[in-house]
Amino acid sequence: MEDLGFARVDVDRARRTGDAEVVYGAGKTPGQVIAILRTLHATHPDRAVMATRLSEEALAQVATSLPEASVDAVARAVTLGPLPEPRGTVAVVSAGTSDQSVAAEAALSVRVHGGGVDLIEDVGVAGLHRLLAVQDRLEAADCLVVVAGMEGALPSVVGGLTGVPLVAVPTSVGYGASFGGLAALLAMLNSCAPGVTVVNIDNGYGAGVFAARVARAAGR
Repeated sequence: MEDLGFARVDVDRARRTGDAEVVYGAGKTPGQVIAILRTLHATHPDRAVMATRLSEEALAQVATSLPEASVDAVARAVTLGPLPEPRGTVAVVSAGTSDQSVAAEAALSVRVHGGGVDLIEDVGVAGLHRLLAVQDRLEAADCLVVVAGMEGALPSVVGGLTGVPLVAVPTSVGYGASFGGLAALLAMLNSCAPGVTVVNIDNGYGAGVFAARVARAAGR
């Protein structure tokens, strides 16, 4: 553990779990994010460390203070250090462009945690022909991350097309009755398709870590 005064950084997590600690940036000042990233990078110089859910101000300050960092403005995240050699493939599937930020967070999380990514965007249920056109890519993956808002139907449809392990991510995208993603979350939890697992609303990071671990095991 490294005690920074405002945070006790878990520098031993990679040894225990295989994955280093990731900085959840929401609610932290840019200076705090930068200090934690520096600490993690010093402990794990041979692998990428990551900060998620960063404000525009934090993204800008990280880019200035850590010019060697890689900034992903769509995912609202940064990485510092080299990405690992990918093992296995995770197909990150998003329903629409409005889900792009959560899908990008999931895809970056997969890469940081050692999985390869096939990003499949804008294949929601309003146009099923788009999904059917990429069915071969779904079946070729070792794990699927399926991201959708509105009524959250996409994971059920995908789960009925393929038996690839699937983690569903509800997003807070939708009109009033979506209740900030609650409708999608409940729909995914009640999926008729077997084998659909679900993470919390907008939790692209959690889905990405799970999927990367599945892909790493498949790619050994």
